[in-house]
Amino acid sequence: MKPSIILSRMLAAGLAACALLGSLDASARTLDEILASKTIVFGINPNLPPLGVYDAKNNIDGFDVSIAKKIADSLGVKLEIVPVGSADRVPFLMSDKIDAVMGGMTRNADRLKVIDFTDPVNTEVLGVLTTQDKPYKDWTQLNDPSVRLVQVRGTTPVKLIQDKLPKAQLLLLDNYPDAVRSIAQGRSDALIDVLDFMLSFTKSYPTKWRVVDAPIEVDYDCIGIKKGNTALTERLNKEIGSLQKSGFVADSWKKWFGSAMLYDPTAAPPAVAAQ
Repeated sequence: MKPSIILSRMLAAGLAACALLGSLDASARTLDEILASKTIVFGINPNLPPLGVYDAKNNIDGFDVSIAKKIADSLGVKLEIVPVGSADRVPFLMSDKIDAVMGGMTRNADRLKVIDFTDPVNTEVLGVLTTQDKPYKDWTQLNDPSVRLVQVRGTTPVKLIQDKLPKAQLLLLDNYPDAVRSIAQGRSDALIDVLDFMLSFTKSYPTKWRVVDAPIEVDYDCIGIKKGNTALTERLNKEIGSLQKSGFVADSWKKWFGSAMLYDPTAAPPAVAAQ
């Protein structure tokens, strides 16, 4: 399967994990060992706000932390958080520095070769942000000389636009607040990106915003677990299911992102590891 637009920013972690695969002999802590120790160790990326972010006291907080805390409470154990960067997530898991990892851990075939995943906690939606007065029903309709797209310089969707929407005009700006502002001011018609992280910027303007119904891509963020740690994966799946059913995940997402999750994570297709 061709690497996704959202996932391309994470390939370094998967490659690093593959390099480590043959050299690690340590065994992951089992569910029973975690329960006996009264502590579960989660890797959280504090540089992916609002999934993970440092608070005023320099503690890691955010949506991922709220989920990890709730899981730890349900297990009857203390939550220990280890900060991880994007490239550290899989290696830290495979070297048993952590029991589980979050932080944009999107499930994909390459990662499934080296680690296991729980059921999805949340989704990431690559889509189109525009305004209610624009007629677009599908992202392919943006491939028109009259369409003025705006994008942040150096981001992955720039290549998507250049490859798939070459007829559209493209304004490149330096940051997301400026890009959203350009739409509000009528200088641009639409923006393509991971919309979950874009919607907070729209609240600064009285513009009548709209997300095009058909997404370009939906990816599923899960909790990463060391491969073969089946009992832990199954128990975390049980906890995630309860948090989804109770509405805790949806409520926490709205608290941290300021709007509802765009796509239902429980609608994920079954995970199939690449052969």
